Amino acid sequence: MAAELHVELVAADRSVWSGEATLVVARTTSGEIGIMPGHQPLLGVLESGPVTIRTSEGGTVIAAVHGGFISFADNKLSLLAEIVELADEIDVQRAERALERAKSDADAAAERRAEIRLRAVAVR
Repeated sequence: MAAELHVELVAADRSVWSGEATLVVARTTSGEIGIMPGHQPLLGVLESGPVTIRTSEGGTVIAAVHGGFISFADNKLSLLAEIVELADEIDVQRAERALERAKSDADAAAERRAEIRLRAVAVR
């Protein structure tokens, strides 16, 4: 079994992160899943939520992913989403304001997006 897998984290408008990892944790419509080198081939639908990537160098990459797809075969993992935000890129105060605004507007979708951003930052 290989010691690492190649990961591509891609948003509709950009390649967000690419590199070698030992573990990726994401939420699918079937529940939370952890992908390690040698995992069985997989194709699934991502639910909005934080994605955690444990890099081969021992670091951690956290991203807020808003829907999309996950595909794994031959130790290559692709996470394709409409919107991806690295936790380091998220402005916490802006996300908190967006959450309050969504609550006052009763906008459930915007509220969920803001909550996911804040969860991604909290995991970091």
